[in-house]
Amino acid sequence: MILAIALFLITLVLVIWQPRGLQIGTSAVAGAIAAVALGVVSLSDVWTVTSIVWDATLAFIGIILLSMVLDEIGFFEWAALKMVRFSKGNGHVMFVYMMVLGALVAAFFANDGAALILTPIILAKMKYLNMKPLPMFAFLMAGGFIGDSASNPLIISNLTNIVTAGYFHLGFWEYAKTMFLPNLLSIIASIAVLWIYFRKDIPTHIDIGNLATPESAIKNMTMFHLSWWFLGLLMLGYFIGDHYHLPVSVFALGGALIFLGIATYFKATKPIMTIKAAPWQVVWFSIGLYVVVYGLKNGGLTTYLAEMITQLQSMGNVYAVIGTGFLSAILSSVMNNMPTIMIMDIAIGEAGNSALAYANIIGCNLGPKMTPIGSLATLLWLHVLAQKGVKIGWGEYIKVGLMVTPPVLLVALIGLL
Repeated sequence: MILAIALFLITLVLVIWQPRGLQIGTSAVAGAIAAVALGVVSLSDVWTVTSIVWDATLAFIGIILLSMVLDEIGFFEWAALKMVRFSKGNGHVMFVYMMVLGALVAAFFANDGAALILTPIILAKMKYLNMKPLPMFAFLMAGGFIGDSASNPLIISNLTNIVTAGYFHLGFWEYAKTMFLPNLLSIIASIAVLWIYFRKDIPTHIDIGNLATPESAIKNMTMFHLSWWFLGLLMLGYFIGDHYHLPVSVFALGGALIFLGIATYFKATKPIMTIKAAPWQVVWFSIGLYVVVYGLKNGGLTTYLAEMITQLQSMGNVYAVIGTGFLSAILSSVMNNMPTIMIMDIAIGEAGNSALAYANIIGCNLGPKMTPIGSLATLLWLHVLAQKGVKIGWGEYIKVGLMVTPPVLLVALIGLL
């Protein structure tokens, strides 16, 4: 157990720190190789982990590819400009609308898509509008928070959702029905709590007179119109696939490749460059880190967590749901939600109550917002901002995260009761 913990911590530090530009996937794979070499996990464990995460990883790549093509078309910039125009220069309304946009992007294009695609667009618009540092910080923090807090509604909305749905064989429609109310409450609570927290920093009026029109952002009108039909058909495909018990990645990755082909035909994208730019390191990161985490399971951590969950269940459903959600949230905030989701999924399976999988997902999606290391989306978000010259200190982030996350998490979990 001590060796498994030490190996996990070293791998996690390398993933977060990325010394000398070391890629996250490289660090995770190196950790996995070390875990096998040291006997922390076996080769059969590696196969088990791969069988658990392959669908989630391929689906994630598909979702990001689709997002990248839409971004090249100007889809997301058009949406951001629309939201700004709808606000009519009212800073508080703009704050709410931007969070609604973030929630929609997270729902259909995953929280990582929101971090990678939407963040630089919003930042560029805020700089163009000459926002001062405090309002800009408020908008950026709100955008980063909603990307995770609103990533519960669909299986495709977060990598953690896909992993858990695959582990417990949760159907697309079954999942969407169960998570509708918790996600809605999470969005409402996020907007309310973040607005209360930042209300004094949000400008009453913002001059949007010189802002470009939404239509000017569209780089290929034919693909823009086709994209709405395609996204509708793709969503229908997810539900059809659910009926026939097909893997989510069949439609997520398959749909993305078809859309890429269509965009190539209409000369809206350069396919080789788009494929190269896709976050392939996430593939190796997912498999490698989960192999390392499986060593914690072999060391007995899941058994200990299963006993805690069993005790919570003995106290009643309310304690079980809220307790499991907060347990997942705390673990995610200190050890990242990617390893936490697998560890907790296994523990919940051992405890024999798969219904708590939903509480685990909410905890793993919201809990990471308490610290900068909590989720891959947050790390990507911070990385994107740093590349654009905006640095948010860990102290600043944690101060907001600890104040905002617990009440939103509690409200979301109540939606499961």
